[in-house]
Amino acid sequence: MKYLSLIALTVAVSACAAQPAANVQSVGQSQQPPGAVAQCIAKKWADSTQQQVVSQNELANDQAVDVYVPGQQPPNGAAAVVRPGRTGQGSWVGFRAGSGASSDASGSISACL
Repeated sequence: MKYLSLIALTVAVSACAAQPAANVQSVGQSQQPPGAVAQCIAKKWADSTQQQVVSQNELANDQAVDVYVPGQQPPNGAAAVVRPGRTGQGSWVGFRAGSGASSDASGSISACL
């Protein structure tokens, strides 16, 4: 019985971590897994700006990743928010705006969908 409650708690915490915050605007969905989409976004931003891009895993195994716009830092910077698809396959991608966010950020995200 003790293990059942631990499993239920783990599932609940994982489900909450996979949900994007209220201030995130939807950009689109992809058939690719979240890790692959996040890597694509990070590469496009790094290549176009020649700056370091910070990414932060929100769930293990690249199942939920925040990719910060170059020059932005965790936890409140502008970022692409990549989460598991709502149907259980692929990825859902959103954008959390912050101060100093690049105007072409969502265009780079769309290119990776």
